[in-house]
Amino acid sequence: MELKLDDKGLIAAIVQDVKDGTVLMLGYMNPESFKLTQETGSVWFYSRSRQELWNKGATSGNKLIVKEMYIDCDKDAVLVKAEPMGPTCHTGNRSCFFTPVELK
Repeated sequence: MELKLDDKGLIAAIVQDVKDGTVLMLGYMNPESFKLTQETGSVWFYSRSRQELWNKGATSGNKLIVKEMYIDCDKDAVLVKAEPMGPTCHTGNRSCFFTPVELK
């Protein structure tokens, strides 16, 4: 599958809980982490800060088990529907999206 990568060779990857649709996190994939996610059934990212592949939950045990994957119409974003094996956020929260923004 041809992906439209950014200038760093990455594509945004949104992870959503397959059971209830909660958006769990946003990460980035390169072609290798995308392929590993397809092939292993576990979500892989490319860590921009560490400049290396990252298997989500490999250290914490809070893996994301892939159930479905979709590419958006522009082929520049991935949606991964997954079953979380614990909290997704490094803070211990279920989702990384827990800080409300006040609307004006």
